Amino acid sequence: MESAKFTSEALSELEVRPVERHEEGRYQAQMAQHHYLGALPKIGETVWYVATWRDQWVAQLNLSAAALKCGVRDRWIGWDFRSQYGRLQLIANNSRFLILPDWHRPNIGSRVLSLIERRVAADWRARFGHPLLLLETFVDPRRFHGGVYRAANWKDLGLTQGYRRTRKGYSDKAGAPKRVFVRPLCRHPQAQLTHPDRNPLQLTGAPRIMLDADQMRSLPQCFLSIADPRRAQGRRHRLPVVLGIAAGAILCGMRGYKAISDWACALGQQARRRFGCRREQGRYVVPSEFVIRDCLVRIEPGALDQALATWNQARGAQDDALAIDGKTMKNAVDEAGNQAHILSVVGHESQICHAQKKSAACP
Repeated sequence: MESAKFTSEALSELEVRPVERHEEGRYQAQMAQHHYLGALPKIGETVWYVATWRDQWVAQLNLSAAALKCGVRDRWIGWDFRSQYGRLQLIANNSRFLILPDWHRPNIGSRVLSLIERRVAADWRARFGHPLLLLETFVDPRRFHGGVYRAANWKDLGLTQGYRRTRKGYSDKAGAPKRVFVRPLCRHPQAQLTHPDRNPLQLTGAPRIMLDADQMRSLPQCFLSIADPRRAQGRRHRLPVVLGIAAGAILCGMRGYKAISDWACALGQQARRRFGCRREQGRYVVPSEFVIRDCLVRIEPGALDQALATWNQARGAQDDALAIDGKTMKNAVDEAGNQAHILSVVGHESQICHAQKKSAACP
């Protein structure tokens, strides 16, 4: 299209859709070439989008997992670290936004963000089985003003403290702070994100956990007793390491071989060392998706379950909080007319039932 003004009629022809699998190479190549931060791998819950105009690629956008910590965002929502971690999946981070060369025209950026906003909640539910309530992004004020997000009615929450993720956790000194923008996808997102009951949020399964250094070291130890079904020839990664990494990925919310492999590839060198990964040419390497799949399909499920149960029992003592719940057994009345009650004590972090007691009380 000519470099003339992009009319409102032309803007109406813009379309946004997820990137198809056969287009991922092109998407990554253009992101690596034209975005100042480069490309990002697909890790966990991630969707890549492309904006097109008459089959021409106009812009690319990456939505992925929310930032683990962000002070201005967390204060705006009103949650603490303990309650927010299992609900981070209800927030997606716009980690990359690229308008391709020759398409830097007025209103294109805000139009693309508007189209994303209309469809992302349905895409997220279809792919990952849960709702999406909020979008966030981080803008470097040294490079950008954030005008495209302001034009799309994103809310400016302020600046981060400037600390960044490193291989050892977070940097000791504050660097360049980023400006945080959010865009709600529903009414009153703060009330929903801080709701004490998980059921209305349609979150399935137990809350995800974060693995600390000791847990990374202990996971492979649980699988030492499992015999390796593979041939010794050509075996690069020890079985306990492969199973430990797979278990760690699942505990952190990954589902499927590809997600487990992406999670493993995203591990830093310190995390890989703690898992006991193989060292090659001065760096620790993780098993491939094929190796992870090959090991998991060959191992007896009962042996895996027993090993993980042993690990859960060992870690259960580290629960910081316990939940006590009781139920009355309907029609369970003994000869003396006392109705049976069951009382359980469950760990918040481990989800382990530490104690369970059955008692009888007078009606």
